[in-house]
Amino acid sequence: MYQNQLYPFPCLHCHPHSYIRMVQNLIERCLLLHMDREQCVKALAEHARIRPLVTRTVWKELMKENKEFFQSYYCSLSPRPYTSRYVGRVPRFVRRNQYWRFTRKK
Repeated sequence: MYQNQLYPFPCLHCHPHSYIRMVQNLIERCLLLHMDREQCVKALAEHARIRPLVTRTVWKELMKENKEFFQSYYCSLSPRPYTSRYVGRVPRFVRRNQYWRFTRKK
């Protein structure tokens, strides 16, 4: 059954439930490493030889089951809140410095 493999992975066609469970566990490991969906698909295709369609399908089903988790997960991955606050503060700081430089010269 697993003649040429070093580690016996379940077969998608012979044992679909255990194969899907294995893909789910690997996706959870990718989530612990703060990977997004495309990074996870690429890593599983490259390192575990799992087809991207299977990974995307399992990811989609996980998203259906855990909507709140994935919403907060994507918010934690997104750098937008930090950059928008930073960009909003920089111009005020620059204007303040320009004002003080201008008033001190006179």
